[in-house]
Amino acid sequence: MSDFIERPYENEKNKAIKYVKQLLDKASVDNKQSDKDELAEILRLLDSKRYGLVWEQHAEKVREKLKDVIPVFKENKDKKLSNKVNDDYNFLLEGDNLYILDLLLRTHREKINLIYIDPPYNTRSKKNEDFKYNDTFVTATDSYPHSKWLSFMAPRLRKAKELLTPDGVIAVSIDNHEGYQLKILMDEIFGENNLVGDLHVETSAIAGPRRVQAMKGSVVKTTEFILIYTKGNNLHAMKRPMYDGIPGFDIHYSKFYDGQKQKLINFTQVLKNTPKISETFKQFKLSTSLKNLDCLVRMDNKTIKDWLYSDEISKNLFRYVDKYDGPEQLKVGVNELDGKFIIQNKDGSKVQGYRYFNRIGMSDDYKPQMGERAVRGNLWRGFSADGGNLNKEGGVNFKHGKKPLRLIKQLIKALTPGGKTPITVLDFFAGSGTTGEAVMQLNAEEAGNYKFILGTNDEAIDVAYKRMQNTNAEYPMNLKFFRTDFVRKDAEDLEKSLLDNTKALIELENMTDLNERTDIAIVLNHTQASELNLKGLSKVYMRQRVHRMLVPFEQERYDSAHIEIIDIPDEFFADELGGIE
Repeated sequence: MSDFIERPYENEKNKAIKYVKQLLDKASVDNKQSDKDELAEILRLLDSKRYGLVWEQHAEKVREKLKDVIPVFKENKDKKLSNKVNDDYNFLLEGDNLYILDLLLRTHREKINLIYIDPPYNTRSKKNEDFKYNDTFVTATDSYPHSKWLSFMAPRLRKAKELLTPDGVIAVSIDNHEGYQLKILMDEIFGENNLVGDLHVETSAIAGPRRVQAMKGSVVKTTEFILIYTKGNNLHAMKRPMYDGIPGFDIHYSKFYDGQKQKLINFTQVLKNTPKISETFKQFKLSTSLKNLDCLVRMDNKTIKDWLYSDEISKNLFRYVDKYDGPEQLKVGVNELDGKFIIQNKDGSKVQGYRYFNRIGMSDDYKPQMGERAVRGNLWRGFSADGGNLNKEGGVNFKHGKKPLRLIKQLIKALTPGGKTPITVLDFFAGSGTTGEAVMQLNAEEAGNYKFILGTNDEAIDVAYKRMQNTNAEYPMNLKFFRTDFVRKDAEDLEKSLLDNTKALIELENMTDLNERTDIAIVLNHTQASELNLKGLSKVYMRQRVHRMLVPFEQERYDSAHIEIIDIPDEFFADELGGIE
């Protein structure tokens, strides 16, 4: 094999960098600031990264606004939903999601277990104006459509990463317009090694005009992606598998453990020796072979199915039976070991296999049913079937489209452990609020412990809130509605302005309503601090200067009661206050 030179232009590049550095040193000596600035920028460009996304950076108006103002939340009390189901509240947040994420970083840094978002796909067509950048829709004639989309997504994804728990997961729906750029961007932000997988979701079928296009030779898009990344290094993010139903019987399940004789026999012997089953074979003039058994199951013969799925049969039926040479000491009979099933016959021989019982269960198809099923991989079929009912889901119409409720519910279920484990789900592109309804349905179906935070802009907020009202009628919830407001950084009394807007953040941080909690209190002056009844309290949010004024015996009173004192507004606005006392 011939030799080749790796990175042949690297020496030339290094030579150029060295030369620019010399010019920069000279400009420093000569104290020419303008030359220094321009040369520093040339050096930055020369020494930029070798691999990854490079795009024309665009400045967002909403980001520029943060130079002068501080986002805060104000509650719309008229839209509160309270059913006293428990002390926990869900939150619907109105505003640009860049501001929402900025505020969530003050309350939920490393506290979100799962983020699901369905961002704009940047289709750039007049019919689907789904992506607005700096108050203008990005269309096919735009000079920088991808760059603007990436400039929009990158800061939001970076903030999202900071919100995730160390083992948190983010899932992002996208299609082929920006999916490939998004993959590289998320590799940079979350780490390429933290890619859990890319789901391919069948969202549409080839029918009508789409069929005509396909017949003419077009490759018609029927799937979208869901990119899934974990914040940590745990790639086993799919906590609970989803299953697709399979018609028929897998004829590889051919061995049966005879408990009375304590040995393996061919399953065809069981078919012949079971009168009710052998008579069914005779009725259809079929021999008792596994292939014919598969035919009977496909014919939806209830007698055969009920018998096959019974514990007595399915728990003793095996496939892929091989010799077992492990060191484990096994008694005569069936033993379960690390998910494998070891069978030892009387003659001492051991075999291992997979039990048919584990193949039986409810599927997660559009119409779930009991039967054989297979663990779903990264191809999630059948969600095009949900399209016929999509407009009616949640009782709201949404012109930008919705994701099927079943899809989001299954995704949340797959990516979380369930049970009583507390799970907080965030969707900051909430749209019509599908994620909120999915969470409430899972809570009802599993007696789960899920809470949600939804963020959306003013164009979709009324739809999202209406859907939460509709969901509440069937699945009672507690919900608080906050809208984004602003405090100017040059406000005359900045600390007081921020203190006036702290309660909302305290409620968001604790996912609660402070008016209904007796274990959390807010203290703004020294009199309140001295006279506060500490019985039953666990947290006290105290104005920072009041906390510092506590004399030793007052501090001891709080310490003895094991109360956590949290300084406000410093807890949420430390950088903005800049040492204000």
